[in-house]
Amino acid sequence: MSVATESTETFASLNPATGEVVAEHPVHGADAVAQALGRAREAAGWWRALGWKERRLRLLNVKGALTRNLNRMAELIHQETGKPVQDAQLETIMAISHLDWAARNARKILGPRTVYPGLMAINQRCELEYQPLGVVGVIGPWNYPIFTPMGSIAYALAAGNAVVFKPSEFTPGVGLLLAELVEGVIPEHPVLQVVTGLGPTGAALASSPDVDKIAFTGSGRTAKRVMAACAENLTPIVAECGGKDACIVDSDADLDAAADAALWGAMSNAGQTCIGVERIYVLDDVYDRFLGKITERAKELRPGFDREAAYGPITMPGQLDIIERHIKDALDKGGKAVVGGAESVRKPYVEPVVLTDVPDDSSAVCEETFGPTITVHRVKDLDEAVEKANRTSYGLAGTIFSGSRTRAMEAARAMRSGMTSINAFAAFAQVAALPFGGVGESGFGRIHGADGLREFARPKAITRQRFATMNLTSFGRTEKEMARVLGLINMIHGRRYKR
Repeated sequence: MSVATESTETFASLNPATGEVVAEHPVHGADAVAQALGRAREAAGWWRALGWKERRLRLLNVKGALTRNLNRMAELIHQETGKPVQDAQLETIMAISHLDWAARNARKILGPRTVYPGLMAINQRCELEYQPLGVVGVIGPWNYPIFTPMGSIAYALAAGNAVVFKPSEFTPGVGLLLAELVEGVIPEHPVLQVVTGLGPTGAALASSPDVDKIAFTGSGRTAKRVMAACAENLTPIVAECGGKDACIVDSDADLDAAADAALWGAMSNAGQTCIGVERIYVLDDVYDRFLGKITERAKELRPGFDREAAYGPITMPGQLDIIERHIKDALDKGGKAVVGGAESVRKPYVEPVVLTDVPDDSSAVCEETFGPTITVHRVKDLDEAVEKANRTSYGLAGTIFSGSRTRAMEAARAMRSGMTSINAFAAFAQVAALPFGGVGESGFGRIHGADGLREFARPKAITRQRFATMNLTSFGRTEKEMARVLGLINMIHGRRYKR
């Protein structure tokens, strides 16, 4: 059973573009969540006992089922978020790739391996393995309702855990379809269950003593509440909490490529992307040319729900007020709108907005906007660009365009972010082997890659004595034995090291 016990109370999933009801879903309370976790605990034991080979086979078959239902999933994402069908298809493709990688690499990364014991413990055989946590609770977002939670769900399942997934109340159908596909391939036990509802449903999941880890994606404000709930039971959490990501354009960059990538990073998915570009810092000698190129491209974009639209509506209605406030604050403080303006906010859509000369203390520069707006700033050199890019409490991702590999790599390393992409937008998100996560207000912990698999497992160290030697951890230890050890330590570690 992939869905929690039904509730008499329901809520509606709405199409944000039309306001039409996509479906009605049950509101699962604390009792339903507890029941789901109980079933998950039993499923986790069975799933772990299957072993690496059998889990891999089943997860690859889940991948196949999702691939065969790709268009069905994309259409549901389109209906629940309003994003273009092709963008929903791309999102699903990326989710499929991550599921495939997690399934194929889990044993290699988490399976048992020997570790060299060192000279002092040469008589010990040392093994390290990573064991499943048990039950993982995933609280997912609405902006990428299949790709983002898959970064936790796939890796948690591949590591040997069972999962209880609470999708966003804006996109519950996506979670339910995923659970349906998993159940079709793995009918024996509910290794993936879905609980639907509003905030209290997620709170019940986070505060339960029966969950072994929470993977959360959402705002920093909500993350703090989730962490507080987890703290009651010392439940660990991995949190991805958004960002205020910057794009840096060097003086020798390919300006056409930079403008194209920065615009996509800012406007795709109506700007509702945690790793989206919200600030652009352009070196002085190419600023005017770059601004002309991105302005020209931005004017051609049109939001809508039809197939020709560049991007869709603002999924969460309350975000419209934040976007409008940021635009007005930037203009009130002396900024200029070279594309659009405050009038671009036309519920449920926001037309492209490009702002220049925006002060650094403006909310459009300091706070996460999460809309199709961008601020473009002139800087004198790369050092100033990096310094201003880092002038934020967030630290999720970043983008750098430069013709110099050396300058780009130095700037990428200097950016205070979990990921940086050079001469492309967010290429790291497509690479399943790379970890994904941020620092500061952007959260902590990692999903994706080897670090993502280890995030949902606990390291287990085992030593086995192979032969007896002098025993220093004994009351029978002699002064002669200790003297021999001290001489050995002095010989190995006591020498002076020279440059």
